[in-house]
Amino acid sequence: MEEMEEELKCPVCGSFYREPIILPCSHNLCQACARNILVQTPEAESPQSRRASGSQVSDYDYLDLDKMSLYSEADSGYGSYGGFASAPTTPCQKSPNGVRVFPPAVPPPPHLPPASLAPVPRNACLTCPQCHRSLILDERGLRGFPKNRVLEGVIDRYQQSKAAALRCQLCEKAPKEATAMCEQCDVFYCEPCRLRCHPPRGPLAKHRLVPPAQGRVSRRLSPRKISTCTDHELENHSMYCVQCKMPVCYQCLEEGKHSSHEVKALGAMWKLHKSQLSQALNGLSDRAKEAKEFLVQLRNMVQQIQENSVEFEACLVAQCDALIDALNRRKAQLLSRVNKEHEHKLKVVRDQISHCTVKLRQTTGLMEYCLEVIKENDPSGFLQISDALIRRVHLTEDQWGKGTLTPRMTTDFDLNLDSAPLLQSIHQLDFVQMKVPAPPILQLEECCTHNNSATLSWKQPPLSTVQVEGYILELDDGNGGQFREVYVGKETMCTVDGLHFNSTYSARVKAFNKTGVSPYSKTLVLQTSEVAWFSFDPGSAHSDILFSNDNLTVTCNSYDDRVVLGKTGFSKGLHYWELSIDRYDNHPDPAFGVARVDVLKDVMLGKDDKAWAMYVDNNRSWFMHNNSHTNRTEGGITKGATVGVLLDLTRRTLTFSINEDQQGPVAFENMEGLFFPAVSLNRNVQVTLHTGLPVPEFYTPRGAMQ
Repeated sequence: MEEMEEELKCPVCGSFYREPIILPCSHNLCQACARNILVQTPEAESPQSRRASGSQVSDYDYLDLDKMSLYSEADSGYGSYGGFASAPTTPCQKSPNGVRVFPPAVPPPPHLPPASLAPVPRNACLTCPQCHRSLILDERGLRGFPKNRVLEGVIDRYQQSKAAALRCQLCEKAPKEATAMCEQCDVFYCEPCRLRCHPPRGPLAKHRLVPPAQGRVSRRLSPRKISTCTDHELENHSMYCVQCKMPVCYQCLEEGKHSSHEVKALGAMWKLHKSQLSQALNGLSDRAKEAKEFLVQLRNMVQQIQENSVEFEACLVAQCDALIDALNRRKAQLLSRVNKEHEHKLKVVRDQISHCTVKLRQTTGLMEYCLEVIKENDPSGFLQISDALIRRVHLTEDQWGKGTLTPRMTTDFDLNLDSAPLLQSIHQLDFVQMKVPAPPILQLEECCTHNNSATLSWKQPPLSTVQVEGYILELDDGNGGQFREVYVGKETMCTVDGLHFNSTYSARVKAFNKTGVSPYSKTLVLQTSEVAWFSFDPGSAHSDILFSNDNLTVTCNSYDDRVVLGKTGFSKGLHYWELSIDRYDNHPDPAFGVARVDVLKDVMLGKDDKAWAMYVDNNRSWFMHNNSHTNRTEGGITKGATVGVLLDLTRRTLTFSINEDQQGPVAFENMEGLFFPAVSLNRNVQVTLHTGLPVPEFYTPRGAMQ
């Protein structure tokens, strides 16, 4: 009910409608508010002047907004060029709901009636504050607009439902809670006011007092005033004018403007319009339900975004902390290397200090000893030791030779930390890809099969913003086995050839990027054709082969045998096709059968180990594989004959027929692999291919095992 409140408020005053009137544009106004926003029009624009000039005018003439300057383009409000004679033009103000209106600039003098009762000025104009349509009032003024009794009733029920507790209507200060309601007085009383103002004696003793809640119900159920005709105020509405779409009275039908209009019973049209409104509300209710569900979805998204934000922030902090931990570990490792270098340098220098100290002590001792020897005056004693001392001095001097007095270690640390790449990586640290892609959606309307080929198409979900680098398409083996990859790439459509006929395949696709691989799409089930429809393949045929009839008919421009293959290969299932002899001259021996894709194209079919064939002339036939001729059988071909080829890869056999009769026994067994239909012929023969045929009647399990 609270959501309906805006529908019950006047666009001018912003309060609940009081005595609402219905404008021709179907909007509502309080009667007092309508009087407040009236403006006066020039005499030349009045309905009376138009009637006097003989021009046609309706009861409510809408004005040209540009001509009358009633609509201000500068402030999207309303303007007036004249105003009432009793009030000067005033700037427009905004009502509580934002609509610009013209309130009275100066309160009316005490001797004048209030605005709701004052007469409407002559040539008054009213502009709807909601749709901005303007109209000139006729001589009836605001009385010409019908009163919206239904809206009044809705407002009354709404206000009563909003009241938390019924209060006494006679308390002067703070109303107390009502304890009774008089049905005749239509007043709610508290207990003190009832004893004082409604004593149970005299005429009041006959009044019926009921509990307040029951009184509220009786108020709701009390009949409201029946709306009367705007043209004939004493008459009630009794009919409905279909053309004007409004209720009318019987006088309007007899003498008013509705006398020639189509009318219907008021009750019937009331029920019809109620039904139409109910039907319209059903559709609007569905939209409102969808909107509520959508709002729930958006609110869930808000909560999910908040949760994802907290989760992502925690993940980001953890990642940065991990980088900091790794940097601290590397820092400790580098500091350990510096400490090792420091210890090594100190050890080398200290060892050199110790060595030099010992040597210097020895040298100093020798020098002091030599000086004391020099002081001796005994020549013979001096000469006995002088040579040895001289050698020792020279030897000691040599020991202090080159490099001895040079430091073995520098004081500098020959370590230079290369931090530039790491700093660059830190500056480049950014969000490249936060999530794996969403599962692709298979576009069913574009997925199809043809013969033993399947075409699949897919796309990313509409709201997905995650970057995709490619897709992986997978199919099973057509027998419910494991899936295998058949396509990896950036395209969103792929055709897979070489599938088995009359098989059911399951397909699925997934997307990938640097972060990872998405979940699989929904699995699509595809059925290949039961029988094969194909033609000859110009791309793999010998250049002497001539094609016609949409590549179903072939011949040759050479006297030598040339080979042509069919477009479709078979590796599974039972397949049958026929070749009709269109031309057969000079008794050649064409060959019919199957072959590998790399069969020799310039010799008779069956000459190499890549073909299995039956060659036939006008009297007899032979089977041939790898140039081995077997099973000569009587019966040949002529123009108009039909040669049938039956490849059963379930039993792995190849059988031939001529004119729908089996020709010889089963020609070949242990057939396994991929086989293409094949023919070899020369210029004396022309054949036409017929495909998509059922298995001939002669072929039975017993016949197949012969």
